[in-house]
Amino acid sequence: MVAPAQPEPARSVPGERKLGLVALTALVVGNMVGSGVFLLPASLAPYGGTSILAWIVSALGTMCFGLVIARLARRRPAVGGPYAYAREAFGEFAGFLVGWGYWISCWCGVAAVATAMTSYVGTLVPVVARHPTSTTLAAIVLLTLVNTRGVREAGAVQVVTTVLKLTPLLAIAFFGLWHFEPANFTPFNPTGRPLRSAALGGLAMTLWAYQGFESASIAAGDARDAHRSVPRATLIGIAIATVFYVSSTLAVMGLVPRAALAASRAPFADAARILWGESAGKVVAAGAFVSCFGALNGWILVAGRMPLAIARDGLFPAFFGRLSARGTPVVGLAISSALSCVLVVASYSESLKTMFEGMILLATLSALVPYVFSAAAEILLSVRARQAGANETTGFAVLVGLLAFGYGLLTIYGTEDKYVARGFLLLLAGMPFYVLARARRTD
Repeated sequence: MVAPAQPEPARSVPGERKLGLVALTALVVGNMVGSGVFLLPASLAPYGGTSILAWIVSALGTMCFGLVIARLARRRPAVGGPYAYAREAFGEFAGFLVGWGYWISCWCGVAAVATAMTSYVGTLVPVVARHPTSTTLAAIVLLTLVNTRGVREAGAVQVVTTVLKLTPLLAIAFFGLWHFEPANFTPFNPTGRPLRSAALGGLAMTLWAYQGFESASIAAGDARDAHRSVPRATLIGIAIATVFYVSSTLAVMGLVPRAALAASRAPFADAARILWGESAGKVVAAGAFVSCFGALNGWILVAGRMPLAIARDGLFPAFFGRLSARGTPVVGLAISSALSCVLVVASYSESLKTMFEGMILLATLSALVPYVFSAAAEILLSVRARQAGANETTGFAVLVGLLAFGYGLLTIYGTEDKYVARGFLLLLAGMPFYVLARARRTD
């Protein structure tokens, strides 16, 4: 039996330019505040007021996950984030499953974000509405090329787009809550299902909006002063996103009647039209495009670096670990984006909203694998450190880890069976790669 190797610490290519706290926080916020918040009000409209309960539970659960990731990142800021933590705590196979699941969630997320972006652009440019597939694929290809130029260029795009995307959210939240219509939340539970079941049904969708909170830990190898900047960026990013999520989505749902909202392709733009007229709707739609564009850039950046971390440990094909002269994993970027494009082409339908919902559920379920493993890893590593005589706040770590783990299981339980089954099949599909990697190392 081969002893599990320790995760490789964060490292960089000589001369590579680093991401600071601002860029890392922008990466976290940018990856969270993207397609989710701009399209989710339409997806959550059938749940009515019960979606508020889902938002509250997801906010608390994500903060627990964020505390877990932040503590793990402070203890060992390793390239690969949750993958590296699971590998250190439970060994190679667990680490591989976490890395594989997270990689799936990344390229599924790229496809979902690109789809949401196309939905908003289609309200501004009629030709896009007529050719949505081509627009979606072109966006993925364009930002993949940007990311191959280097991490600093990708980080600069992330900072600018993050600032721009928050402006329409803040405006809708501030002015929309002044024109809030309580009648839009009557009845509170329009699903006809028990309250608990209805609230659980919205958990996976709201968690999608938070997916990306761990992005700073994934890019730890490109971070400056990673021991301090990665956990800070993670917690600051979650706090910023939560404020904007709860206020802006409540404002939209309070402005747009539920039936109209459920059929909307651009719910924030529709809310702006109600407040300020047609021109304002176009401005907000443009802002939503910028938001999705920034989120797409961030997800492509992370998707290319996840297989890099696994390849360095010998559990993925070696070509995933090759870096260009600019220090970017070009092969990983290309393959990840190619899989996103395949998913877009394979699942495009007449309803962009329906396709978006399917993609985000698949991406979220795949991401829950590394999330729950990270929670378990934090519990185990904290106990081990305490036993070794380290000054660890073990009780707090165990409590937060258990809360995060329970929230992950609760979210999986509330998701439709067909998406749970598809996510499980995709997870199992990675096992042959692990077997082949182990066989090569044995030889």
